[in-house]
Amino acid sequence: MACNDDWQVAARRKGTARRGKHASNPKLDSHQLSDCKPDKKKIINAMNELRGENFWMEWKDLISERLLPGAPGSSEQNGEVFLQHCVCYGLGHFASCVSARYQLAMLLLLLETLQIPVGSCSVYDPVFSESECDVLEELGFTVLTENEEGKRVVYQPTLFYLMHCGKALYNNLLWKNWTLQTLPKIIIIGNSFHGIGERMLQREFERDYSFLSNVVCVCDETSLPCSPRFLDVFNDTALIQFPLENLNKLPECIWTEPSEPLYQHCQDLEIIQKEKRS
Repeated sequence: MACNDDWQVAARRKGTARRGKHASNPKLDSHQLSDCKPDKKKIINAMNELRGENFWMEWKDLISERLLPGAPGSSEQNGEVFLQHCVCYGLGHFASCVSARYQLAMLLLLLETLQIPVGSCSVYDPVFSESECDVLEELGFTVLTENEEGKRVVYQPTLFYLMHCGKALYNNLLWKNWTLQTLPKIIIIGNSFHGIGERMLQREFERDYSFLSNVVCVCDETSLPCSPRFLDVFNDTALIQFPLENLNKLPECIWTEPSEPLYQHCQDLEIIQKEKRS
């Protein structure tokens, strides 16, 4: 696929949440998308463009109110900033995909607003080209070298930026942190959990993505607005948190020895899995 910076007004498709970038689809050949060289100027231009959008101002106000120290509902520990860490999975080929570039620009704006150092944000996508990794490091990001499949243990309050990522990635993240002590430390900006559940058969949702299906009724989810022009990029996006008082409503047995998800019945897993070593 050649580099394409053409931009078109997006229209939402009924009953679907569009991914907005190609990288989340493991069936695409990443080599077709990796021959474009990333341009930092385009990323900065995208940031400046988003700053002028009304929906970004709404994002900024809502996120500042919810997540900055001293805000109602936020928490401060030992006088330190509430959020000091961020993880971004599945960003995609931002060198060649305009949607991915705007999502990267939005990530930078969020880090700026939340006062999280760029170096405290870890990024990973198995399709990143070498030149994309270089540019991310030049911007100050910590580029991970291992495909974690979302299975990252959280020790401190952490923002996960997961734009249009596969359901298994969300499910893996929840499984790896499936305790009453840890889940409240996770903040997600990504696909609406309610939207995911609505687009699936209930029996398949519960069977294949049990951790997602278990928390969908108790998570605190706030829809983030979007302008018509950026529907392909930011549609179906929500701020998702897991308040302890909500989690306590779940039955105690649900926390006992949770089994690692295997996805044996999933034909299209929507994520690129880690290569198994022989």
